[in-house]
Amino acid sequence: MIASVLPTYSRAPLTFTSGSGSWLTEADGRRFLDLGAGIAVNALGHANPALVEALTTQANALWHVSNLYNIPAQQKLADLLVEHTFADTAFFTNSGTEACELAVKMARKYWYDKGQPDRTEIITFTGSFHGRSSAGIAAAGSEKMTKGFGPLLPGFTHLEFGDHDALHAAVSDKIAAILVEPVQGEGGIRPLPDACLKGLRDLCDAHGILMILDEVQCGMGRTGKLFAHEWAGITPDIMMVAKGIGGGFPLGAVLATENAASGMTAGTHGSTYGGNPLACAVGARVMEIVATDAFLAEVNRKSGLLRQKLEGLIASYPDIFEGVRGAGLMLGLKCKALNSDLVKAGYDAGVLTVPAADNVVRLLPPLNISDDDIAQAATRLDAAAAQLRADLAAA
Repeated sequence: MIASVLPTYSRAPLTFTSGSGSWLTEADGRRFLDLGAGIAVNALGHANPALVEALTTQANALWHVSNLYNIPAQQKLADLLVEHTFADTAFFTNSGTEACELAVKMARKYWYDKGQPDRTEIITFTGSFHGRSSAGIAAAGSEKMTKGFGPLLPGFTHLEFGDHDALHAAVSDKIAAILVEPVQGEGGIRPLPDACLKGLRDLCDAHGILMILDEVQCGMGRTGKLFAHEWAGITPDIMMVAKGIGGGFPLGAVLATENAASGMTAGTHGSTYGGNPLACAVGARVMEIVATDAFLAEVNRKSGLLRQKLEGLIASYPDIFEGVRGAGLMLGLKCKALNSDLVKAGYDAGVLTVPAADNVVRLLPPLNISDDDIAQAATRLDAAAAQLRADLAAA
């Protein structure tokens, strides 16, 4: 008999009932150090007092009116995003998947309005993840994402990650946009080198192609800049944002330049819940905290501290780990043992991590994780690695 909750997840045998900061409490009372942060969502930890206050204040005033009316909290968040980014405008969604849908529509509508309706093709890369919608899985293109869900939405050209020759060969007057994650998350914490991101921007400029960045996972301070593309000194035309922007409340956005968004006029897109007062009240408070030089400097300092401890861990367990990669507090442990086994060993050690492709374990802690908790992370990951080594020796 099928479960009442559709069984599309192989869930861990854990049930969390409360959280505070970087910690979660299981129903049986055990405490776990959360180095996954809900897959980079809880950017300011669990039950952050500032976010709780923002949410409850708004909840006591107004929950929902729909986008038929002006929403002050939405306007505030849009203004903050425009102030702190390349963008001239923002549209709010409930998730990164919905942001992907709009980004694809926006790019194609742009060229339609320019009198080039056949310019619809979007270049994407292997290892990418852009959500689970029809456009998202078609953009990623992997068999894991698409098998059994055809016919797929057409109009995507899939290239090997890092294949520069294939990229230049794929450019034609049919290409509407290039869609890329500055740091692949699901793909195994694979950063796109700054020189490559600059090269993509130059290629787009040379051929009039729109650049779409997916910063759903790597954005909102995760890499030590407000958005990861800032490290390369470039700006996109369209950008997808979600996860950390709501600090745990469902929220996403598409940011765009005035030019790129020019085709999106009244009636071309909509959302019943997107940009609702509750989500935007929380999102505005997240922005006020995260988009400051002092906060981002702390992310970079803590990243250095965590990475130093991870390097020591790798040196102690060369049979378990191959190396560490990533940027800021978006780090990946490349494993020699099965990454899934390390994640499971972490449960016994009281530490939560997130698996990814390429046999990588993701570390995506709250951006405000304390130094003491970083020390605890090293201790508990060491215990997980020791247990895994013992298990492998006994097998």
